[in-house]
Amino acid sequence: MSCESSVVLGYWDIRGLAHAILLLLEFTDTSYEEKRYMCGEAPDCDRSQWLDVKFKLDLDFPNLSCLLDGKNKITQSNAILRYIAHKHNTCVDIVENQVMDCCIQLIKLCHSSDYEKLKPQYLEQLPGQLKQFSMFSGKFSWFAGEKLTYVDFLTYDILDQNRIFEPKCLDKFPNLKAFMCRFEALEKIAAYIQSDNFFKMAQWGNKAIC
Repeated sequence: MSCESSVVLGYWDIRGLAHAILLLLEFTDTSYEEKRYMCGEAPDCDRSQWLDVKFKLDLDFPNLSCLLDGKNKITQSNAILRYIAHKHNTCVDIVENQVMDCCIQLIKLCHSSDYEKLKPQYLEQLPGQLKQFSMFSGKFSWFAGEKLTYVDFLTYDILDQNRIFEPKCLDKFPNLKAFMCRFEALEKIAAYIQSDNFFKMAQWGNKAIC
């Protein structure tokens, strides 16, 4: 992206919690620059690249992800999503917390030293979680009805992560599969998915889901 952009999104050099933000930036035609901070290999996990600038960006609560948009400097991924959505009149506060609960569960699993032991338990409860999303969505095109909102970007991302984690997990939920296809067919999203900037895997801690 153009380094002349006034919008800068900072995050670790992984897909993680910034992915939904990137999708929304692309969809809204926002000109932006990515600042990806490297994190060293475990167990040392050298985070000096971020720590060296963490308290120099004039952020109220220094953290990643962060969005710098002129005088507006925002941290926390959901706050950033809301900010972008409000700018483009696509905001609705629904589904968000459920999505984040699911995301946190998957992150904890992939960070856990008991990953192999806990994975079957996660897969056992996954269909129940997906059923809730399926029932909520019903026959609507999007998760807030027939209008695309920022929660669709969040929901797509967590469903995609789980689909990468377990490729057949959506097979029993045709409306969720249709939602995924519908989202990926959006012109700007489709172009981004085909670009070199798109993260084709999800990764947390030492576990890469590809």
